[in-house]
Amino acid sequence: MKRKSLFALSAVVVVAAAALVPVLWSGGDNLHNGSAMAATPADQAALIKKGEYLARAGDCIACHTVRGGKQFAGGLPMATPFGTMFTPNITPDDQYGIGKWTQDDFYRAMHTGRSKDGSLLYPGFPFTSYTKVTRADSDAIYAYLRSVTPVNVASRPHELKFPFNQRNMLIGWRTLFFREGEYKADPTKSVEWNRGAYLIEGLGHCGMCHTSINAMGGPVSSAAFAGGLIPLQNWYAPSLTSNKEAGLGDWETKDIADLLKNGVSNRGAVFGPMAEVVHNSLQYMSDADINAMATYLKTIPQKSEAPESLQLETSEKFGGELLKQGQKIYADNCAKCHAENGLGMPPAFPPLANNQSIQMPSAVNPIRMVLNGGYPPSTDGNPHPYGMPPFAQALSNTEVAAVVTYIRMSWGNHGTAVSPQQVSDLRSAPLD
Repeated sequence: MKRKSLFALSAVVVVAAAALVPVLWSGGDNLHNGSAMAATPADQAALIKKGEYLARAGDCIACHTVRGGKQFAGGLPMATPFGTMFTPNITPDDQYGIGKWTQDDFYRAMHTGRSKDGSLLYPGFPFTSYTKVTRADSDAIYAYLRSVTPVNVASRPHELKFPFNQRNMLIGWRTLFFREGEYKADPTKSVEWNRGAYLIEGLGHCGMCHTSINAMGGPVSSAAFAGGLIPLQNWYAPSLTSNKEAGLGDWETKDIADLLKNGVSNRGAVFGPMAEVVHNSLQYMSDADINAMATYLKTIPQKSEAPESLQLETSEKFGGELLKQGQKIYADNCAKCHAENGLGMPPAFPPLANNQSIQMPSAVNPIRMVLNGGYPPSTDGNPHPYGMPPFAQALSNTEVAAVVTYIRMSWGNHGTAVSPQQVSDLRSAPLD
C-alpha cells in the first residue's frame, strides 16, 4: 500500500468548527474591576441580550463548558501535538474568572491576543479571527459574560511540552501568523455579503477548522478554506473551495442556509464536530445572519482541485475484491435507508450517489460514520433527526473498508478504495 491523501465526509459539512472554538486562554492573573454599563437598565438588558447572541455566534459554550459541568467554568482538555491545554473559567468570578477584567482587558484579549496582565495568549484561543470583531460587539459579549452565574473554580494549568510552555516563544509565531485588525467592509460588495464575511471570518472563525495548519500550528495562508484534518477530533473539515469536496460553487444559497440553520438540507446533513456547531450555535442565529453567511460562502473562489493530503490506498486487485464484498454488505445494511441506487431519501437520509463528501480523496469521515454512527443536530427546523446506527461491533475492519469502498466507487462516484488498516486506525479514535 502507498500513502497518499486522507479525507471525506459521509454527509456534507459546510462550516467549521468545533475543535478550536472560542477559548480565552488565561494569562494567570486577576486584576482590577470593571463592567460594561449602558445608560439605563433597559439599555443594559439589551446589551446583555446582544452579547448572548454574539457569544452563541462564536460558540463560546462549546469549549468553556465541560459536559455536565457549570456553564462557562472551563476545564475542557484539548490534546494537541504540543501538549494538553485546558480551557479557562470565564465566568464573572473575582478569584478564578474574569470578574476583575474590564471592558478594555476583554477587548485586548479578543483583539490583540494578550491577557489582562499583558501576557501572550496561546492561539488555541482564536484571536487571529477574533481580532476582526468590533469593539462594540466585544463589549456586548463582555456584558453578557458578566451577567452569568460566577463559578468559584480555578482554571487548570496547561500541560505543554518544552519549549511550547514558554509563552515568550509565541512572539515568533505571532510575527509569522497574526495580523491584528478589525474587519474592514469591502465597498464593492453588498451589506449582506459583508455581514456574512464578518461572521465567517471573525466570530465564526470557520477557517480554524477548514484551513490546514503547518508543523508550527499556523494556518497555511495559500490554503484558506481548502480543508484540513481536525487533529483534536480525528474528523476532516472538507474544502470549501473545491466542488470535489464541499465546495459551494454549484450549491443553491438556500441549501447552504438550510444546512447551517437546521443541520440538514436537500444536499446533505452535518455530523461530527459540525453537528455540534449547528446545535450549540448556528441554529440560534437569525435568518438574516444565516442568509448573509450563506451568501458569503457561496462566493468563496472555487478551485478545480482539492489539496492533497495523506491517505492509505490499496492495490487495484484488492480494491476490486473490497468493492465486490461491499456491494453485499451495502444491500444487507444500508440500502433500506440510502436506497439501492444510492439516492437516499433526503433530507432524512442523505444521498450517497454524486455526493462530493463521499468521493473526497479522504475516507476519514465516511469510515467514522460507518464505525460510530451519529445524528445530525436536533434543531427547530429538524427537531427529530434521523440517525445513522454504528456498525463498529457488527462489521470487521475489512468489512467496513469494503462497504466504504463500495459507496465511494458506485453510482458514478469517483472515489478510491480504502484500506482496512485505516479503519483500524480510526476504530479507536475519540468519538467527539
